[in-house]
Amino acid sequence: MLPSLFISHGSPMLALEPGASGPALARLAAELPRPRAILVVSAHWESQGLRVTGATAPETWHDFRGFPAQLYTLRYPAPGQPQLAAQIVEQLNAAGLPARVDAERPLDHGAWVPLSLMYPQADIPVLQLSLPRSQGPALQSRIGQALRSLREQDVLLIGSGSITHNLGELDWHAGPEVIEPWAQAFRDWMVAKLTEDDEAALHDYRRLAPQAARNHPTDEHLLPLFFARGAGGKFRIEHSGFTHGALGMDIYSFS
Repeated sequence: MLPSLFISHGSPMLALEPGASGPALARLAAELPRPRAILVVSAHWESQGLRVTGATAPETWHDFRGFPAQLYTLRYPAPGQPQLAAQIVEQLNAAGLPARVDAERPLDHGAWVPLSLMYPQADIPVLQLSLPRSQGPALQSRIGQALRSLREQDVLLIGSGSITHNLGELDWHAGPEVIEPWAQAFRDWMVAKLTEDDEAALHDYRRLAPQAARNHPTDEHLLPLFFARGAGGKFRIEHSGFTHGALGMDIYSFS
């Protein structure tokens, strides 16, 4: 059975400059059974309610500005799967989580950038599930639990965000050996609580974790972690590291 994954997707430049994350994502994809479809909860699709992409051929959305022209030429032409979208909506509704299909939404970079490194042929159907922020980690855990059975149907469930995410304090010239202590401390606390399977502490991370608000001034980049954890099982670190001094690039599986 497929695990669920949490992927720290970093900057959109990951698609052109994959660093250490690119080989880690490629290795992970090669080790996993081939999915029949992929469902991604991305930090970059916040919504009031739950929505699932339903396009037959979702477009590639370059939802960022100020990057090299080459990045905007990239496309990830993975097909959609409307029938699976309808099934996911039905499954969420049955769990008391009202959802609907969005047939217009394209794939944002939180989905297509890491997938371009995992499955570069773009021949596996990809869907996205939106990220309501209003109820925080507990809601994401519940959503993951409601969709956990999709793993038994060969659907790869991915939460795409970042283990740390404070763009205002990044050093864009720092190498991977430079790690801010406040970012390391937060990441290590999260790993400890994930290892202990301490859901209560994880859900209350903003109060309990060291430098939580500094690492996540807003929480949309951490919330996909709770979706992945809720959908999965035993925690495992697949890749660990930082870029730009404080941008965590960890990849976790829950099998």
